[in-house]
Amino acid sequence: MTYTPVSAMKCFLWVVLVISLDLSSANSISSYNHYRLPTALRPQKYYLRILTLLENPDDLRFAGSVQIVIEALENTRNITLHSKNLTIDESQITLRHISGSGSKDNCVSSTSVNPTHDYYILHTCRELLAGNVYKLCLPFSAELNRQLFGYYRSSYKDPVTNTTRWLSATQFEPAAARKAFPCFDEPGFKASFVVTLGYHKQFTGLSNMPVKEIETHESLPNYVWCEFEQSVPMSTYLVAYSVNDFSFKPSTLPNGALFRTWARPNAIDQCDYAAEFGPKVLQYYEQFFGIKFPLPKIDQIALPDFSAGAMENWGLVTYRETTLLYSPTHSSLSDQQNLANVIAHELAHQWFGNLVTMKWWTDLWLNEGFATYVAGLGVQQFHPEWHSRDKGILTALITSFRLDSLVSSHPISRPIQMVTEIEESFDAISYQKGSAVLRMMHLFMGEESFRSGLKEYLQLHAYKNAEQDNLWESLTSAAHQSGALDGHLYIKTIMDSWTLQTGYPVLNITRDYSAGTAMLTQERYLRNSQIPRAERVGCWWVPLSYTTQVEKHFNNTGPRAWMECSNTGESVPTTIDLLPGPEEWLIFNIQLSTPYKANYDARNWKLLIDTLNSGEFQSIHVINRAQLIDDVLYFAWTGEQDYDTALQLTNYLQRERDLIPWKAALDNLKLLNRLLRQTSNFGSFKRYMKKLLTPIYEHLNGMNDTFSSITQQDHVLLKTMVVNVACQYQVGDCVPQALAYYRHWRSEANPDENNPVPINLRSTVYCTALGQGSEEDWDFLWSRYKKSNVGSDRQTILSTLGCSKAVWILQRYMEKAFSPKSGIRKQDSALCFQAVASGQVGFLLAKQYMMENIEFIYKYYYPQIRALSSLLLPFSEQVSTMSDLNKFRSFANDSRHFLKGIRQAMQQSLETMLTNVQWMDRNYQHFSRTIQHHL
Repeated sequence: MTYTPVSAMKCFLWVVLVISLDLSSANSISSYNHYRLPTALRPQKYYLRILTLLENPDDLRFAGSVQIVIEALENTRNITLHSKNLTIDESQITLRHISGSGSKDNCVSSTSVNPTHDYYILHTCRELLAGNVYKLCLPFSAELNRQLFGYYRSSYKDPVTNTTRWLSATQFEPAAARKAFPCFDEPGFKASFVVTLGYHKQFTGLSNMPVKEIETHESLPNYVWCEFEQSVPMSTYLVAYSVNDFSFKPSTLPNGALFRTWARPNAIDQCDYAAEFGPKVLQYYEQFFGIKFPLPKIDQIALPDFSAGAMENWGLVTYRETTLLYSPTHSSLSDQQNLANVIAHELAHQWFGNLVTMKWWTDLWLNEGFATYVAGLGVQQFHPEWHSRDKGILTALITSFRLDSLVSSHPISRPIQMVTEIEESFDAISYQKGSAVLRMMHLFMGEESFRSGLKEYLQLHAYKNAEQDNLWESLTSAAHQSGALDGHLYIKTIMDSWTLQTGYPVLNITRDYSAGTAMLTQERYLRNSQIPRAERVGCWWVPLSYTTQVEKHFNNTGPRAWMECSNTGESVPTTIDLLPGPEEWLIFNIQLSTPYKANYDARNWKLLIDTLNSGEFQSIHVINRAQLIDDVLYFAWTGEQDYDTALQLTNYLQRERDLIPWKAALDNLKLLNRLLRQTSNFGSFKRYMKKLLTPIYEHLNGMNDTFSSITQQDHVLLKTMVVNVACQYQVGDCVPQALAYYRHWRSEANPDENNPVPINLRSTVYCTALGQGSEEDWDFLWSRYKKSNVGSDRQTILSTLGCSKAVWILQRYMEKAFSPKSGIRKQDSALCFQAVASGQVGFLLAKQYMMENIEFIYKYYYPQIRALSSLLLPFSEQVSTMSDLNKFRSFANDSRHFLKGIRQAMQQSLETMLTNVQWMDRNYQHFSRTIQHHL
């Protein structure tokens, strides 16, 4: 079938002239109410033609037509599509029969809608017959929205002319293609797309595929039609297009796809790093997966307004400016590492997610967990000096352990029935826990069988859809062929225990020192200590790696045994024998190869503590040192260990000089800080923190700018992190030095060009200065925000403007955060609110502000209210009294209407608050006494 521009134009020309009825009010309500589309029809190809009008800022609109070539798999009289907030002139809809036997003409007799599921249903004059192919043409138009979802507007200030420059962009994942054009908006309905964009010739049009041809518009002066090549079959959520006046930096590698990095013209000089790193990591994945990147080109573009961090649209990857642009004079090392991780994550999706896509959002984790895990491998390949893989492991586990120890967590693979449930799945469980269980599988399968299983899976399901069982089949086959897994073991049996049930296990390891054995039992680990043991059920297949004080085999991450589950899903206690003598420690879970916590008997903990507090502490692998800190502080929190044991262990940190154990410690100790700083005994905790931090602060030369002489890159991050915490506890000269840097900056004649504050310490210096400073200090930083041209710089400033301790300044800042005229973009509002709510003074203000203004905040974000969930995080970390918890429960109940789209996040916040209250009841007095002994 050939595409004829004439028929498309008949379907199209009306849109500039006609304003028709909005469907939401005009149609009857359909009786079809299932959350999934019917399966009688399949789209084969879309011809999508869109005219975008960007000239009049008061009326930014688009109008277009879509021709969908549809195959009937069963007889039906209905065509059920998705459409949301689109105006469709029903008098212009056409339906033609284009191949197969039977009647040659058809039409649409009436339409109906289902607003719950965004269905737009066309009832046909004659039955569509199985085996026949039809072409449906629908004209549509809408405002270019301000919501950052669907087809939306963005803008930036041109510094030369001081004018606002408008552009358009798309964000369709998970279910917003329906806001841009009528379509079968589910991942399983893959089709080819021929996109044609109409726009003023001063702009550039970009889409998933390369440009095929550009023609003059037939009636609008200075307008063009830009047609793109036909795409490979793909899901609607990966379709992307943009009309903009950006510049690009080319960076194609030999034998590689055409590669370009786009940004607004006054930021193109910040594209160098992304343009260099992107093509390299794309070629690495071609080798890793053994499959060439299937498109002729790939563009990555930095958008001034973008809701997510980035989006993997096939061939046109979209980013926030902070995740694609890098300035050597303004961006810190952690900014650069974050940027590399995001690029590697999105490019991994070109295979995992784009080439092979999950059948339904239940298996979103297959996309996100894989991209998160493989991104770590990609970054490690080109920046081994960052040790980002090890840091990534720890971050993934710390983040997912916290969430997954709640009763209100959810399985990695979870049933989905509403769009709001899809959006709630974009969380630490899908990304971080998903990544951790894949790493576990990689380690127990070994490199060869893991990679050959992945390659088989990708080849079998290329351009199609799959579910996790398909992946398990390919990996089992590879593992059995290579002998990596015994013939009686199946990947599905093992991995379903990790992906289909909520939570993770704690392994209780009790040694019999005279017999040289250890008994292992498992149960679900929960932070809510009121849940009785009988309800902590669950059984996980656990690959057991371990080593002893004599062996120290910390590179052997493969399983030496398995902890299995019975046929009925009960845990089977496991005995390990041939263990060392009573004076030697035993460590399970080498390099945190599996997501579980290990709790030992008192004697084994003591042996470990003795080694850590001796000159031999580095004989334990750095990741396992981090593991011991994280585990013991969790167990002390919930009462499986006492705080005396935990503090004896953390005491060794005075000797520790590595990033990863310090990260584990400071993440956990921050939670104690948030509870204790509201109490009379905070002084003791502060002195304890000073004692731990002073040696490392001095070792790293404190607040002085010694970064150029640091040879190990991860020590740059260690220094950044330590100095930040040191200023919070007034360690050494941290605060006076920070204030001196800030004063120096304020005295600069041109502070926007010359900033004497070391790049990696800017966040700490700004926060410390504003915490101690005046209104003039705050206003000075706000001016720098408004004049900055670097995304990461602006983000650093926004996150530190909440550090003031002046009530009225914080109140003013919160109001700015939710004001469209303030200069703070909607995507950054939550960052500003969190910055206020995380502070001791700001916490009380933000709590009151949210409770009193929930309707206003809801309307500000509507309909994309998922952003509301990130506003809850600082409260869940700080509420610690029963009366505050009850106020939040009442608030959640009274504001049900505004919070219904984030029900899961609200439950998790309330449960976290409950665990804080429990901690205060159970531990506060004991902890306060214990910490005195450790000063």
